[in-house]
This record gives sequence, C-alpha cells and structure tokens, in this order.
Amino acid sequence: MRVNEAVIERLERVIETLQDNSVKMGQMLAVHDEKLTKQDRIDAVLFEKVESVHREVSRSTKEIKSGCERDIRKVDERLRTIEKKMWSIFGALSIISFIVSPIGQKVLRSTLTPAPQASIMPLQVALVDGSS
Repeated sequence: MRVNEAVIERLERVIETLQDNSVKMGQMLAVHDEKLTKQDRIDAVLFEKVESVHREVSRSTKEIKSGCERDIRKVDERLRTIEKKMWSIFGALSIISFIVSPIGQKVLRSTLTPAPQASIMPLQVALVDGSS
C-alpha cells in the first residue's frame, strides 16, 4: 500500500507541476501575443509613414521634373533666338564686308553709276535755200 501511496503522491506532484507549467506557459503566450499585437500596430504605423513619404517624394519628383522641363524649353527658346540673331549679324557682316571690299566697290560703282555711253547725235542739215 505504501508503494501505491508513494506513486499516487508522486503523480499528484507531477500533475501540480504540469498545471503550474501550463499556467506559466499560458502567461508567456499571453505576453508574446500582446507583444506581437503591439508590433503589428507599430508596423502598420511605420508602413503608413513610409507610404506617406513615398507619395510626397513622388509628388516632389513630378514637380521638379515639370520645372526642369519648363526650364529646358525656355533655354531652348532663348538659344534659338540667339542663333537667329547670330545668323542675322553674320549675314549683315557678310554684306558689309562685301560692300567695303575692292570687288564690292567695283560692283557697286558699275551698278549704281551708269557707265557713260557714247552716243552719236544725228546731225540734221537744214537747207538754207528757203524751201522747206
């Protein structure tokens, strides 16, 4: 009988130990579950912040891109205007240097001042005898 009592007593201690371990395990699981829930909320906030920053960066990037494109168009327009002026000045200088050159002087003289033409005037002889 004593052997049975010792075995039962030992079994009761093992059961108590298992119950204590089960309670402690339940507490640990509750703590870990709370930590996981808290981490999920933190992750959700962080992901929302990352999305917000991404949207802001995308918007800023679009603004910068459109500003750069506008500036490039303005610079291109100004370069075209400068190029037109440069070609006009080049043409004017070409004309002026041709006019000032000796060849240009000859061309201008021959064009602007007509060459003297030798003309023969017909002589009309009037008869002096009185009959006309």
